[in-house]
Amino acid sequence: MKHHFLHYMDQVIQNRWQDVAFVDYGEKKQYTHGEVAQQVRRFHKLFRLLGIKQGDKIAIASRNCSNWVVSYMAIMSYKAVAVTLLQDFKAEDLARLIEHSDSKMLIVGPYVWRELQHQQLPDLQAIMSMDDFSFIHLAEPYKGHVEHIMTEPSTLTENTFFSLVQDGEIDLDSLALINYTSGSTGSPKGVMISHRSLSNNTENGQHILPVEPGQRVVSMLPLAHMFGQLADFLYPFSAGATIYYLTKAPTPSILLKAMADVKPYLVATVPLVIEKIHKKKLDPLLSKAVLKFCWYTPGIMNLIRAYVKKSLVKAFGGQVRYFLCGGAAMNPVVEKCLMDVNFPLSIGFGMTECGPLVSGLPPKYFKRRSCGAPVPGMEAKIDNPNEKGEGEILVRGENVMMGYYKNEEATREVFTEDGYFRTGDYGKVEMEGDDQWIYITGRLKNLIIFSNGKNVYPEEIETDIQGVYGVGEVVVYAGESKSDPSKEVIVAEIYPDAEALERHGITDAQTYFEGAIKKINEKNVSYKHVGKVKLRAEEFPKNTSRKITRFAIDKSID
Repeated sequence: MKHHFLHYMDQVIQNRWQDVAFVDYGEKKQYTHGEVAQQVRRFHKLFRLLGIKQGDKIAIASRNCSNWVVSYMAIMSYKAVAVTLLQDFKAEDLARLIEHSDSKMLIVGPYVWRELQHQQLPDLQAIMSMDDFSFIHLAEPYKGHVEHIMTEPSTLTENTFFSLVQDGEIDLDSLALINYTSGSTGSPKGVMISHRSLSNNTENGQHILPVEPGQRVVSMLPLAHMFGQLADFLYPFSAGATIYYLTKAPTPSILLKAMADVKPYLVATVPLVIEKIHKKKLDPLLSKAVLKFCWYTPGIMNLIRAYVKKSLVKAFGGQVRYFLCGGAAMNPVVEKCLMDVNFPLSIGFGMTECGPLVSGLPPKYFKRRSCGAPVPGMEAKIDNPNEKGEGEILVRGENVMMGYYKNEEATREVFTEDGYFRTGDYGKVEMEGDDQWIYITGRLKNLIIFSNGKNVYPEEIETDIQGVYGVGEVVVYAGESKSDPSKEVIVAEIYPDAEALERHGITDAQTYFEGAIKKINEKNVSYKHVGKVKLRAEEFPKNTSRKITRFAIDKSID
């Protein structure tokens, strides 16, 4: 790592003072780089008058918007600690986490505040509206003294020497951020991320998918997630990109319109978005017999695939050069299609505790089912590998968290004696020359353990089932029987793609999927056989990062 990420932001702000930095898509709000600098300075003055010191915690709970990232920059450059909270948390959980984090101030969006104001909140110096930076609450000593600061005229100009950090350099190994996990297991933990982790991740992002000044990004990922912070703010802005924030939920119609209007150079998203685009734009085309034949026919094959690639690029605005995908495993059928057409796809491996990058490579090096090589500053190994070389993936390096806030026991549990972090992911690391390649096959917490000692990673079976035509979503788990608790059966629960089934004239989905899974069973060892197929009428429940929340699924089979 060469520099703190704020060093790059300083250069961008100084060089692009009059240019637009952030835009709230569909709204009138936007900032030039110079206006960002002016607002950060106002925040610094406010923090000082509120008695906030370096290392104090300031919580952010809001939708994605330009003011979110301006607040974040102000907190970081002041050397305070940002506490990023998902607006989708329940109000009582938000109140508990604000107290747990020891936050001195809260910057909150109106959607969150409608519910949060009815909760018992800890004593805070100030509560500020994210919409316009007005004050919702001020502690008694500060009333009448600070209300004017966020609107007072600025003395900063384009010719003023400017640095985001005013009071000496930032210790790279100091705490920058507490990011509370999405709680997919029901218990959010405060992940402590250092300035070194954020800065190394910022540089690695630029190394994997270079962005140049003036290029555009459409942000659809939650900024309260580490993936969103890195891919939709820290690294593209540090390189000079202009970022458009979707302030509303990115439904397919809103997303596609934004892509057409903005014409982004870089798109960062989760597999679900790509899979839905594939379903709407390509699946009806690729399901036709003549196109299936042409897909592998020499000569015409290249023309067909070039047309498909052009259609995909057009769906994302026509100018996309990089497509960064993470957060979950991609449907293997979709992944193969994208590889066949040479789509500029980069799939990485990351997690909140690594701020978030563990591995990733530019699209030209992408390998099917792999999530790339460890980024600079990170290393990986397999704990207690089996005969196939598979085991829990351990990682160590600059990106790894400092620990869980006020939870030493949980911190000790996830670190080995030699300093490796236990990712909870099961897979293997293969060597090609001096390079490592990481492959993930499952999550340890999802492991199905049978009484006969046999273990099954459901993701392995899900990968096979995802290749069956007409599968929208699938989750494999151990069925639970109330009448016979000793009964052990693997269940495949499927949310069908009704449109796809209709195109092929499939009217009895249950019989169709049971037949397809019977063929999959024939290829697998007996203890991996699916014993029951369940169909569901609605999509699986998901968290804000669009991962299926397995613990919320009813696993009963009676």
